[in-house]
Parts: sequence; structure tokens; C-alpha cells
Amino acid sequence: MVQTDQTRANAAPETSHSRLAHVKGALILLVPVLAVIYAGIVGYMYVNQQSLLFKPDGELPAPNTVGLADVESVSFTMSDGVTLTAWSAPPATDDAPTVLFFHGQSGNLGDRSDRMREILNSGFGLLAPSYRGYPGSEGEPSEMALISDGIQMYDQLDRQGADVVLHGQSLGTAVATAVAEQRPNAQLLVLEAPFTATVDVAAERYPWLPVHALMRDQFATRDLIGNVTVPTLIFHGTEDETVPLHQGEALAAMAGETAQIYVIPDGTHNDLWSHGLWDQVQQSLPAN
Repeated sequence: MVQTDQTRANAAPETSHSRLAHVKGALILLVPVLAVIYAGIVGYMYVNQQSLLFKPDGELPAPNTVGLADVESVSFTMSDGVTLTAWSAPPATDDAPTVLFFHGQSGNLGDRSDRMREILNSGFGLLAPSYRGYPGSEGEPSEMALISDGIQMYDQLDRQGADVVLHGQSLGTAVATAVAEQRPNAQLLVLEAPFTATVDVAAERYPWLPVHALMRDQFATRDLIGNVTVPTLIFHGTEDETVPLHQGEALAAMAGETAQIYVIPDGTHNDLWSHGLWDQVQQSLPAN
């Protein structure tokens, strides 16, 4: 009996040691497997980043089919030969401004018809380009291309003698801000649910990915807003789950006295117009 107990006592450490060795071996094998999986995810995000950032969808409707009977669908040829479609309408009076409207990342112009109807019902003019690569427009979207197109659209209005209000929605806030930095004679800059940078949004959403090294189109509005001298209105909802409120607040702080921020209680990413955004824009125009 004593001998048997001694044998079991000697076997126990060997068994524990064997189990520990098996665990270590499994971990050693698991590390490269996890590394391969992680590399695959990083590779997928890098290769597909354009489709994750730019999300055109559907077919561009005729303006009159979405309640915009006074809006004309027009074509513009950009400096690189790419043809874009834009929705255009003149202001009701000569002294009314024209809104140069830059839409968000998803869908098409038809999805913003309610916003445009409010603009037109106020007597304002409208020019709303469909980004390159989106329904109705040629080319491929990129940060550099969208900003260049936006500046060219602004210059078209400026040559016509229009007073321009720059309005950006979500992704469009980066385009509108870049145009405002380059064209300080704009009358007003309106930022609807803006971000500090698309790469900042991605970094918060995917903290385990090296997004700053991966993203080509970072749309760093935070690097431009301090140079903008155009009066700026920032609208952001407290319940925005797409772009967190603190990013809009950060932009307002960076802009300093140039900007005024309106924090919308219970506002989300896409419903700020129903919380009085456009009423506040009209009240804030210098002419008013």
C-alpha cells in the first residue's frame, strides 16, 4: 500500500507537467493561427476600404418623381473629364442664396429629397452634386476627387454671382469644410452630424485595427476647420450612434469663435432636420 501511494505521488507531478506542456504546445500553435486570421481581417479591410467608406446605392430618380418638380438634373464635366450629375434649381429671388449641398456616404440624391424640398420651399437655390461613382455620375470616389469636384461646383456658382451656403451631411461635411477653407467668400458653412475625421470614426469603431495606417481617404476635417473663416453652424444629436457627439464638439472647439454648435437632445444621425436644423440655418444667415 505504501509503495502504491508513493507511485501515485510520483505520477501526479508528471501528469501535471504533461498537461502544462500540452497547454503550452496548443498556445504555441494557436498564436500563428490567430496571427493569420488577424492578417486576413486587416487585408480584407484594406482591400475593401473604398466600399466600406463610399456606399452608392440604387438608381438616381428624376427629381419630379421625388417631389422636386422645380429641380433640373444637369451634367457637369470636371477638369479631369469625368461627368457628374447634379440637381439644380435657381433661387426664388435674386437676393436669396444658393445651397451647395454635399450628401452623405450612402444611397443617392433621391434619399435627400425631403431636405432639398425644405431648402426650395424657403426660396433658396440648390445645387446638389451626385459624387463621382454614385448613381448618375461617372468615375470613382476618393477624398481628393470629391473635394476637387466640390471646389469646381462652388466656382461655377460663384461665376454666376450666387451667394453660396455650403451644407454638408455626414461624409459631405468633410467636403463642405474643405471647400470653405479654399473659398472663404462663402456665406455660411453648415455641418450636419460631422466627424473630426473618417479615420477617427473608424479607430473608435475598430480599436483593434491599425486604421490610421490602413485608410487612404481619411477626410481629416480637424486639420482644416481651424483655417475656416466662413461662419459655421455645427449640428449634432446626443443619440448619434454613427458619429459620436464628442467629435462634433471637438470640431466646434477647434473652430473657435467662427463656429456655433447646436447639440440636439435625442437627435440621431439622420433626423436633425426634424429637430429644427433648417429653421436655425435660416435664422443664422447674415441677411436675416
